Amino acid sequence: MIRVHVICEGQTEEEFVRHVLSRSLLQQDVFLLPSCIGKVGHKGGNVNLHRLGIDVRERVLKDNQCYCTTLFDYYGLPTDFPGKTAGRSMNDIAAKQFQVVRSLSEWAEKTMGKHPASRFIPYVQMYEFEGLLFSEPAKLANAIGVKKMADDFEKIRSEFPSPEWINDNPHTAPSKRIQKMFPAYDKPEHPLMAAMDISLEVIRQECPLFDAWVKRLEELKSTGE
Repeated sequence: MIRVHVICEGQTEEEFVRHVLSRSLLQQDVFLLPSCIGKVGHKGGNVNLHRLGIDVRERVLKDNQCYCTTLFDYYGLPTDFPGKTAGRSMNDIAAKQFQVVRSLSEWAEKTMGKHPASRFIPYVQMYEFEGLLFSEPAKLANAIGVKKMADDFEKIRSEFPSPEWINDNPHTAPSKRIQKMFPAYDKPEHPLMAAMDISLEVIRQECPLFDAWVKRLEELKSTGE
């Protein structure tokens, strides 16, 4: 059984990994261990390189049989986060994401060494976890109890090539759009219910960057150490 620590931005991501993603990966003999960034019991948030470094080293250097990955929102990363500045002028979301992922991989190799760093798989969700929920707008609306807003959510989705393109802006990021129309939107309960109703299969079909990350986790092999 392959063990993968998943350092999550917050409770929403942690609950999604625990109740949705873990069930699928377990069928591939990959056991996910989600936790929020920071001290045990912390609610997460405040993602920065210092806090991430503590968490990654705690997992990877103390256990040479495990892997470690991340589930952070690109939208919420600070401007000085590795790769964020370089990606600012890029229009393609895959290129933006690659800048952060590559920069984090380089940072890991410099701080931990090549072999431990090979077990660190950085990932950021474009642009925000809630973008995944626009994979099936009608089920999103139904799951959070606002069926009448299904057409409004569908309109948002239709404006972008995929849910992952819904943009990186304090006013128009996916969660901000939902909250504007439905102020009672409650994390992590509502997003978890929506993700479960939509299903991992549909989310992977609609969100290619997310799907590529899941595939990489599915294909992990034992380190043999």
